[in-house]
Amino acid sequence: MGIVGIGQGGGGMLPVMATMPQLELVAGADINPVTRERFQARYPLARVYATSTELCSDPEVEAVWVSSPNRFHCEHAVEAMQRGKHVVVEKPMAISLDEADRMIASARSNGVNLVAGHTNSFELHIRAMRKVINSGRLGRLRAVHVWSYTDWMLRGRTPDELNPDEGGGIPWRQGPHQIDVVRLLGGGLLRSIRGTTGDWLRERRIAGYHSAFMEFQDGATASILHNGYGYFLTAELFPWALERQRYSAAQRSEIRRQIRSGTRDEESEKQAYRIGGAREAVRRTGTPTTAEPAAWSPADLGMVLLTCERGDIRNSKYGLYVYGDDGLLEIPLAGTWGIGMLEHRGELEELYNSVVLGKPLYHSGEWGAATLEACIGMMRSAREHWEVQLERQVAMAEDYDAELELPDSQPVAEPPAAG
Repeated sequence: MGIVGIGQGGGGMLPVMATMPQLELVAGADINPVTRERFQARYPLARVYATSTELCSDPEVEAVWVSSPNRFHCEHAVEAMQRGKHVVVEKPMAISLDEADRMIASARSNGVNLVAGHTNSFELHIRAMRKVINSGRLGRLRAVHVWSYTDWMLRGRTPDELNPDEGGGIPWRQGPHQIDVVRLLGGGLLRSIRGTTGDWLRERRIAGYHSAFMEFQDGATASILHNGYGYFLTAELFPWALERQRYSAAQRSEIRRQIRSGTRDEESEKQAYRIGGAREAVRRTGTPTTAEPAAWSPADLGMVLLTCERGDIRNSKYGLYVYGDDGLLEIPLAGTWGIGMLEHRGELEELYNSVVLGKPLYHSGEWGAATLEACIGMMRSAREHWEVQLERQVAMAEDYDAELELPDSQPVAEPPAAG
């Protein structure tokens, strides 16, 4: 396995790769010399390259994780596939449908697999929600709501992240997460989308807000919202999640002051969160060893609430609450967070299962292009003020996650008052 782009997102995948005996990390490429040096120090047996071309020319690299800036996703994915490499590409898959088509065509013509990955739809609690829906115990799914308030706009940003033409802004960076989750839970076949975006911070001329209403072909509906300006945080509704936030309220106020005065050191902040940096994110690398398992957090995706014909579903601290005619039940998920269910391990497992074991590829280029179509449709709707009809949607196969088994539900008298 090789990785192109060892930034904050790509760097976060490295510990996940290290937990998988099916994979061997043999190479990494990044244009940043400090990042390359830190990558080499942590993975001394891996080869380090300054360009994607060098990495894709390495005969020992069989698959490439593409986590370069959004504007390069198509270029780097096609380059890898033309050299016979399988590819997992981060969200958004591309910044145009024409680019997505090039990527799909390249995968077909070169006989390799293309996985549209690095979205929250691979996380266990979302997949568990889908299992409950598909069981039919609550009747048909009728509505999906995903709402998030974060500090996304206050985080350190590179110039491309502040350019909407290069895939910068909340709709490009966070829209794919929410829309991919909505599509997975609803079966994939959206009919239309009506969206709005907000650009409210003069010093950062990218959209820091989006909201959208979607309708599925079967009549179910969905709404998404992400406000990244960092005044109110969704985590405040789940007190156990507050300690996992990047900044305190006082720090967020100071960051706004720095942004408005032009004194924010963006590059230093970004580097601190990259591999080997002083604030590098701590990731799960196996079964929790503390007495208390890791609790669910809304993180950037936000809170997810599902409405079915005969009940509702939402997250609990350690699993899912299922509200139905038999009362409130909880499906505990904490005990299943071990190896095999790590965040974003699902993409790598799906690639391995398809390439080595001959199993179906579910999150294909076509699936990624359908999510991209809805993201672009949301932004187009915001500009033109009308509902956009979607024409490239694909269904998720019914047998996806057939091997995933959920723990038995446990009765709950009533949910805790806090959260």
